[in-house]
Amino acid sequence: MPNFCVEFYETPQGTFPAEEFIDEQDSKMQAKLYRLIELLEIKGSELREPYSKALRDGIFELRAQQGGDRARVLYFFVVGRRVILTNGFIKKTPKTPLSEIETARRARDAFMQNEVK
Repeated sequence: MPNFCVEFYETPQGTFPAEEFIDEQDSKMQAKLYRLIELLEIKGSELREPYSKALRDGIFELRAQQGGDRARVLYFFVVGRRVILTNGFIKKTPKTPLSEIETARRARDAFMQNEVK
């Protein structure tokens, strides 16, 4: 039984960037990413490398590899054992691009503002 509730972040425009990213991948990568989401539901903040890694400012990444592609889906935790998946990308450099982390941080800030309302 899941211990954490994993949700996709919805932008003000009504899109779900992380879910759309996953759905754009080939079937093998999709399967790996959805399996990682299941692991995240079970383990939550206990999920560690090689499956998950803390980046900075409370932003984490799910890590999947298929062939030469390294997919990442960024997320954050919310009080109440909730996990919000914000955005995804195919990693092409050794370090996670700051622009991707910033996208996740902006999503978190917007999400938290809406939660307070």
